[in-house]
Amino acid sequence: MQSLVLTLIGPDRPGLVESVASLVASHGGNWLESRMSHLAGQFAGVLRIEVPADKTAQLEAALDTLSARGLKVTVARGDSPATSEMAAGLVEILGQDRPGIVRDISRALAAHGVNVEEITTQRRSAPMSGEMLFEASIRVSMPVGLDAVALRADLEKIAASLMVELRFG
Repeated sequence: MQSLVLTLIGPDRPGLVESVASLVASHGGNWLESRMSHLAGQFAGVLRIEVPADKTAQLEAALDTLSARGLKVTVARGDSPATSEMAAGLVEILGQDRPGIVRDISRALAAHGVNVEEITTQRRSAPMSGEMLFEASIRVSMPVGLDAVALRADLEKIAASLMVELRFG
């Protein structure tokens, strides 16, 4: 089996997921995991599938035909995951929205060799003031032996300057 990672984007309308799922299934593929969302009138998604290696090229050609219906599909062949020892962690952010929050947090994580595995963000209105709040949940993998105290200190410095609350652990 060949592992494929697909990204999808196009104007949102009923049937987009079904069109991709039908092509995957008709080529003997298995839908393994996905994240999809409606964002600003667009449908955007990423998914991982497995397909018999001898049907990979046929599936890729079939997915290309979806562009005629406004859905752009990009296919990348997946590799075996690296075999390094990493520990899981979670960073949660809640604070007043402003540009640069994701940049600053991700920069600090990268400086410590921490890999962002998954990030979910949203904006919402604060209950009392109506100001826009920024929320993020970041699932990370950290190198074994990471100096967690130094990482926490760097994240707290950012949190103080950005008025962001962080939970790490």
